[in-house]
Amino acid sequence: MKAVRPRMTFTDLERLPEDGPRYELYDGDLSEVPAPIPWHQRVALNVTEVLRDYERRHGGLTLFSPIDIVLDDYNVVQPDVVFFRKARLSGIDMRRAIRIPPDLAAEVLSPTTEQTDRGRKLRLLARFEVKEYWLLDPGERSVEQYLWRNGTLTLEATLPIGVVLTAHTLEGLAVPVDRLFAD
Repeated sequence: MKAVRPRMTFTDLERLPEDGPRYELYDGDLSEVPAPIPWHQRVALNVTEVLRDYERRHGGLTLFSPIDIVLDDYNVVQPDVVFFRKARLSGIDMRRAIRIPPDLAAEVLSPTTEQTDRGRKLRLLARFEVKEYWLLDPGERSVEQYLWRNGTLTLEATLPIGVVLTAHTLEGLAVPVDRLFAD
């Protein structure tokens, strides 16, 4: 007979001690998120700066991890960087966990998180209709751009350095891929 672990909820997650590890929930399954390495943080900071520049010009909200995005009671993720368009800000209480999906989520790939970022996180973000998802690969120095269509996030393009990433969700945002991987 197999032991059944009860599914965890966001309320259970909030009760865990704040002892350092970060966690995500996938259909109630607790998953520890390892601390990132410096190169990962540098790329995430570059993405954050690009989105903050866009926010200053067009409005909206840029946030970076650790930040809980509560998709429902059993699904909580902490993307590296998220963006919410200005029109959706009324759904965010800055004093509570965010309970709406972002318009754009970005993840910097690392060996310890790549499988999750390409797999169950991508599927979960699609299920909750995140409109655009960027996977930044520091090793390849490229960005995979996924767009939400027909209930799934579909790979639109893989963009290497030397080209421009044009966001589909954020009108007017175009950034050289080189800028995202700058030292």
